[in-house]
Amino acid sequence: MTDSTIQIDETRTVYDWTNAEAPHSCNYVTPKVMECIGALKPSLILDMGAGNGILCADLNRAGYDVVGTDYDEVGIAIARQAYPQLPFYTFGVQDDPALLLKTEAKFDLVVSTEVVEHLYNPHQLFTYASGVLKEGGYLLVTTPYHGYWKNLMLAVFDKWDEHHAPLWYGGHVKFFSKQSLRQLFADTGFDPIEFHGVGRLPYLWKSMVVLGRKRSQ
Repeated sequence: MTDSTIQIDETRTVYDWTNAEAPHSCNYVTPKVMECIGALKPSLILDMGAGNGILCADLNRAGYDVVGTDYDEVGIAIARQAYPQLPFYTFGVQDDPALLLKTEAKFDLVVSTEVVEHLYNPHQLFTYASGVLKEGGYLLVTTPYHGYWKNLMLAVFDKWDEHHAPLWYGGHVKFFSKQSLRQLFADTGFDPIEFHGVGRLPYLWKSMVVLGRKRSQ
């Protein structure tokens, strides 16, 4: 549970963080994320939508310099308490990137895991990432996968409501296919260069991992 001494603005609680444990999605998303990052060898990483800080901690243990941001004050309070050696900020995608750059250098890589599907305006995440990245820097995004065969199976087995969870406060509001996510990269100044499906069988993947590179201005 969150320490009772932590003062929280409940209007900025947008996800059900109660402890520093890893969400279930980390089981199938994190290994591929770590593999992709290992190939890039970035010096400084920003985790956008860091939640309770678990991925930041994994990256720190792997030897990377990492910073975490999240609009959810509860998640960030838990992260700061669990990982006091790491810098965390309560910035969201709607904030000015310059605020973060007042205290942090520009990043080689921005990673955002299972966040973009929660945003009414997903373009903001990509615009913010571009604003804090070095020229030629990388953006790595994961989000639940949606494609023809998966959508068909959800309908055939009457799992549509269970999957989309329309009654989940703060839940998913965007549902991306490989094509639509790659288009979002392209529309916001990134060249998508890698795609990986993770979890379950091919084309029934739970999530997808897409890596893009910031275009030169």
